[in-house]
Amino acid sequence: MKKFKFIKTLLLVGFAIILTSGYRIVPQNGITSFKETKGYSISKLDTLRDFLKKSGASSMMIMLDGKVVFDWGNTDEKHVIHSIRKPLIHALLGIAVDQKKIDTSMTLKDLGLQDIHPELSELELSARIADLLKSKSGVYHLSSAMTKNMIKNLPKRNSFKPGEHYFYNNWDFNTLGAILEKQTGKTIYQLFLNQIAIPLGMRDYKGLYKNIDGDANENEDVSEVDGYYKHQKSKSKYPAYHFRMSSRDLALLGQLYLNDGVWNGQQIVSKEWINISKKPYSIIDDKKGIAYGMLWRLKLAENGKDVLSFYHTGLEMQILAIYPDSKMVIVHRVNTEKKYQYNKDDLEKTLQLVFDSKIK
Repeated sequence: MKKFKFIKTLLLVGFAIILTSGYRIVPQNGITSFKETKGYSISKLDTLRDFLKKSGASSMMIMLDGKVVFDWGNTDEKHVIHSIRKPLIHALLGIAVDQKKIDTSMTLKDLGLQDIHPELSELELSARIADLLKSKSGVYHLSSAMTKNMIKNLPKRNSFKPGEHYFYNNWDFNTLGAILEKQTGKTIYQLFLNQIAIPLGMRDYKGLYKNIDGDANENEDVSEVDGYYKHQKSKSKYPAYHFRMSSRDLALLGQLYLNDGVWNGQQIVSKEWINISKKPYSIIDDKKGIAYGMLWRLKLAENGKDVLSFYHTGLEMQILAIYPDSKMVIVHRVNTEKKYQYNKDDLEKTLQLVFDSKIK
């Protein structure tokens, strides 16, 4: 699939970077100095900075083994992360599972869930939480924040059994948010603040949120909040939950996953939850080795089993990517809340420039 064509480059970057640096795990605002960074060509990294500026990107960050080795642009500026919201809800769901507030074998019927007309059928109600996590619910109801491609390619209702067919649909993701709130009694944004942002020392996320009527007002000001529910009750009773985050905060979440869920000696997200989520439950692109786990996309080795990297993109322009073998996290952002111009092919070029900067 075209939207994943840059993943091969991502992997090359991941295996190529071997650096040492003295920077703290908390990203610093502004451009990082490379005077003490070994392994990179400073002049070529200057080329990368110039390209980032011309491309229309808002920020980029590379962390290696918990240290910032590249920090460009407005890394403290919050804006919408789009589909990268899936890894955020993944962390919260994992904590709820560990607390035994959620059992992934529970069905929609067990949970007492239903949607607006046309209501869910008995077949659809048999979908388990585990099926939603894998984007294999078999529920093809309209949902809030559907993209044009989702609407265009939406299968017919009841055309597949739960767990039978992979289809990337916001209904699954939005409903997972509703399940999390129902089972915990707290909002997604409160949970993220208390369970992730505060323990990790995030500097920009404050947990402020608002509700938006997406049917009536698509352009409501969200500049003062960290997230918002987008309600489109003409499509579904379950809103989309959008996050606004800075790159430096998002990089810390990536580092948490690189650490197998451990932060300062505390197990925030269980290693078992992370590991089962990195299993390839669906093959998206067999030739390129792209698969889907649970709320994470995967790049597989040639054997089709081992995971080389796991990641999520936003509008094909933003990315949070983790490379376990290289102990590396990459964050690349484009601020879509402002007027912007960005060629999606430039993400691949940007990552190739990182690769080319490695001193051979």
